[in-house]
Amino acid sequence: AAQARVALRRAMRALWALLAALRAGWSLLPQAGYLHPDEFFQAPEVMAGDILNLQVYYPWEFLSNSPCRTIVFPLMTSGVTFWVIKSLQQLGLCSSCINSYTLLVSPRLLFTIFSFILDYSVYRLAPFWEADPWKTLVLLAGSYVTLVFYTRTFTNALEGLLLALLMVLVSPGKSGGGFTQPASSPFIGIVTTAGFFNRPTFLAFALMPLLYWAGSIVTSQKSIKAVIHHFLKLVLCACFTAIVFVTADTFYFTSMGLDNLYSIKESPFDVIAQLHKKMVVTPLNFLSYNLNPSNLALHGCHPRFTHFAVNGIMLFGILHILAIGAGFKMLKKCMQQLIQVTSNHRGSSGLLAHSEGNPTLLLFYFVPLVCLSLVSHQEPRFLIPLILPLVLFSTSHNRSVRWKPVIIFNILGALLFGCLHQGGLIPCLFHLEQLVHSPESSNHSRHYTLLFAHTYMPPRSLLNIKKSDTRIEVIDMAGSEEETLCQTVKQQANNFTCNDCHVFVIIPGTVRAMLTKCGVSFKNETLIFPHLSMEDPPHIPSLFSGNWQSQLGLYILQVGREQ
Repeated sequence: AAQARVALRRAMRALWALLAALRAGWSLLPQAGYLHPDEFFQAPEVMAGDILNLQVYYPWEFLSNSPCRTIVFPLMTSGVTFWVIKSLQQLGLCSSCINSYTLLVSPRLLFTIFSFILDYSVYRLAPFWEADPWKTLVLLAGSYVTLVFYTRTFTNALEGLLLALLMVLVSPGKSGGGFTQPASSPFIGIVTTAGFFNRPTFLAFALMPLLYWAGSIVTSQKSIKAVIHHFLKLVLCACFTAIVFVTADTFYFTSMGLDNLYSIKESPFDVIAQLHKKMVVTPLNFLSYNLNPSNLALHGCHPRFTHFAVNGIMLFGILHILAIGAGFKMLKKCMQQLIQVTSNHRGSSGLLAHSEGNPTLLLFYFVPLVCLSLVSHQEPRFLIPLILPLVLFSTSHNRSVRWKPVIIFNILGALLFGCLHQGGLIPCLFHLEQLVHSPESSNHSRHYTLLFAHTYMPPRSLLNIKKSDTRIEVIDMAGSEEETLCQTVKQQANNFTCNDCHVFVIIPGTVRAMLTKCGVSFKNETLIFPHLSMEDPPHIPSLFSGNWQSQLGLYILQVGREQ
């Protein structure tokens, strides 16, 4: 039996190493799936405009009148990677370091490296929560949430990494066969405040870890003075961290961009006086915007049960369902014990003592889930930080893992979101970047109009167009109706003010028929496969015909202009 356990542990280590290599290698390929516009427009797009001086689209969250996102994390992630490739090119170490591939992959690669904070956290936390470390690591590394979401430039991924660090800090560490006290409070204050500035929703995830830490401090300290000392250090470090974030954001948004920031000529005292009058606290702007129901309606309102009934299953599959089942069992036992205690007029000690699994980990999972469900706008990616408490709970107290459904679910999830979902748009931008920067195009000063219809918002930065370059125009038609789309296409086709103009329409195959009614001809077409649009899903009967590739493809159509 001992030899079997050793062999199983070795197999789990090898499997984790294989999955870790897959995570790193797949980010370099790169993954073609496009999950959500926020993976580009909350960091890489903004930094590409500021640091690389490329044509980009600045989202409303980064506008100077009411900024809702801190600039610190974009600078520390995408900003650092873009500065590195820019420096390599300026030093002559790489003649063409800045291209669509490096613009996409370099920030993702940094996030992929950061994602191993999750693995480290699991390895540290598993012994304390009575979970098998390597089984938990395989469950984490094999999840498509880790493989796909945590290798993308989402603020939600950073939120999950900060939650992992917080859980490590509040949990006792292992030392000499026993467990040491949780980490000192200053680090907890720094991580909590950083998480709040990254996304104010971090407080929902941090609530239970902070309560757990507070309880352990109160019970372990012998005097009230020591308890107050711990809390005071936490508050002071949290305030200092907040000052750093507010100062950085105020500098950036009052000067609006790094270029303007570098050109400030006033004395430091004058600058500080101006900043004091224009202080920017991005989390307050974020909360002010999102607490307004009319603002949330612009982004989509969902039933309050969406996270529980849809998003949790979409992300975690059977693990979410089993956690709900365990939660109901725990609640039932809790009610039974409460009734028994009340009827016998006894104290409440021993409550939850005989619960199956670990009730604390269940609270770490369900309390944030309930808090986030109070808001009407509910997207699956909001829940990705919950993967850590969920995998720890799923392997704690020798709970059996149903590996077959877990494996099948994660393979399908990785294929759907890592390859198929809006999967043609990134390769399309790669293709167009090569086209507009080809020697023939540059020598003849050709003008390009790129019209995107019924796709996710295209990140302009991947086209690698300098702000001074006026030859290329990007028009995002989003989900425009047929009449509006045809009107714009006709207008571009009949534009006689330019002799050497080239107009391209990028549109999914499922709605290509709309263009046949526009009365224009197309002289070249390129089909990029695969591309799955959930907003314009494929027609099921067509998938079983000879036209199936068109239904799962993205077209680049060159408009034939009348002479």
